Amino acid sequence: MAKNANITSADGMLLAVLADEDTITGFLLAGVGNVDLRKKKNYLVVDSKTSVRTIEQAFKEFSAREDIAVILISQQVASQIRHVIAAHNKPIPAVLEIPSKDCPYDPSQDSLLKRVKLIAGFN
Repeated sequence: MAKNANITSADGMLLAVLADEDTITGFLLAGVGNVDLRKKKNYLVVDSKTSVRTIEQAFKEFSAREDIAVILISQQVASQIRHVIAAHNKPIPAVLEIPSKDCPYDPSQDSLLKRVKLIAGFN
């Protein structure tokens, strides 16, 4: 089996989620939640009391973990750490911005969409 960026289909890759409580609850109900042997979760519930530093730390931890293939982050949370997301240049984990209950999706703010347009020449 060929490896691509240290990933094979047998690796059992995870999703990580950074979002509001309702969004996290939906993903947990869908079976996305995981807690490893070191008690590390693959999600962070972000509310008005969550500091930007905590969000940045969680994003950096998720992006450094080898068992995470995709980081889902609500666009509202992503706007708080836009500089950290912009500095993330690895293909895996992919970072996808999603809408939340309170804030609809805004394609003009999506960092991945901006990169695709730049590469494809759709500026």
